[in-house]
Amino acid sequence: MRKLIFAGILFATTLTACAGNNKENQTQNKQINQEKKMGTIHLTKAEFLSKVANYEKSPTEWKYLGDKPCIIDFYASWCGPCKTIAPILEDLAKEYEGQIYIYKVNTEEEQELAGAFGIRSIPSILFCPMSGAPQMAQGALPHDAFKKAIVEVLLKKK
Repeated sequence: MRKLIFAGILFATTLTACAGNNKENQTQNKQINQEKKMGTIHLTKAEFLSKVANYEKSPTEWKYLGDKPCIIDFYASWCGPCKTIAPILEDLAKEYEGQIYIYKVNTEEEQELAGAFGIRSIPSILFCPMSGAPQMAQGALPHDAFKKAIVEVLLKKK
């Protein structure tokens, strides 16, 4: 009986210790899990500066920092057209896993980042090839338009 009580206390202590993770660790774990299963990846301004382009360090020159081309969806949670393209982007992220990244930036949470790119209409989609300037598109694009841009602009296939 004592062993059973001791095991219960040890189990409860372990659960309590694990539940004590701070918000930063939970956010970091969420990001790692998202990248493992791929799909779209949500970016903060700090992550954008380190993974996409550090426009603060090089304000006059675009230098893409990624190891694969990317699409960046500037969206808002209340936006109907943004909700329409969200599942399209999820499907494309899985279809092109290992070839491109598909990032999402919530313009309500990252207003400074949205302002830096002159986002006035959402959804706004930024296509970033490995070399050359990025290209911006506005509005809800259909699945075929995304695929065409991925193939021709990001992967440079005709």
